[in-house]
Amino acid sequence: MLTIDSFADVAARYQVFFFDAFGVLKNSHGLIPGIPDTFAYLRENQKQFYILTNDASRSPQQLAESYWRMGLMDITPDNIISSGMLAREYLELKVNQGTVAYLGTEDSAHYIESSERKALSISELNLDAIGDINALVMLDDEGFDWNTDLNKATNLLRRRNIPVIVANTDATYPTSKTQVAIAIGGVADMLESIVGKQFIRFGKPDAQMFMFAYERVMEQNPTLGKKDIVMIGDTLRTDISGGNKFGLDTVLVLTGNIPAEDAEIRIRSTGIIPTYVCESAVIG
Repeated sequence: MLTIDSFADVAARYQVFFFDAFGVLKNSHGLIPGIPDTFAYLRENQKQFYILTNDASRSPQQLAESYWRMGLMDITPDNIISSGMLAREYLELKVNQGTVAYLGTEDSAHYIESSERKALSISELNLDAIGDINALVMLDDEGFDWNTDLNKATNLLRRRNIPVIVANTDATYPTSKTQVAIAIGGVADMLESIVGKQFIRFGKPDAQMFMFAYERVMEQNPTLGKKDIVMIGDTLRTDISGGNKFGLDTVLVLTGNIPAEDAEIRIRSTGIIPTYVCESAVIG
């Protein structure tokens, strides 16, 4: 493991950058200070980048617009690869008819509706009329009542033998330097243990998202390879583990899930070793 002080040293070595979003580019307060300078550098040096996010709460268009509102215009919908896109692909291939129930916001239902499947929020589900429900998709930790609707989802799965697709595998996300909140991946872990069924998970650390992004890189420049790509994330279990397993160099940044004072012990205890550790993804 190489510990360096500035992300600029990493940026000079690679042609393609896979960024995690929350904890790397932004946090609950907005953009991490200095991040626009990083994207200005990438643009000026004609380097490719993609945002690989387990955030399935909104469509790529809406996610890009959220960056525009924060003043970061370099990110377009084509630069965003979300776990919701992989869930949509699964629905298109495996769920041919009926209604797909979901946990999440109304915006997150985009991934169901764009697969040309009928979407129904768990909050609107009538447990006495579930014969047409052919899948449950867990998209986001907001948009439903954590008591009533989680109980309803549990009873749906007890009564119906249907696939459950988890579009965001993150157990938590950082809300400040010292606190985290429970993400839908953590909710999925709980429900899975309660109903005793195995759920289908998309997003980091699984290889599908990295392959999806890698194929886009090859479409743009087939002369590049994995040695030219670096994955930047704030979470060992998803970002760094997934990048390592896919054969990419990885950067752990300390602006999200892992405080600087805990980084060394977390790396040692998990055995997940990033190629580099940086204070942030800021060039400066």
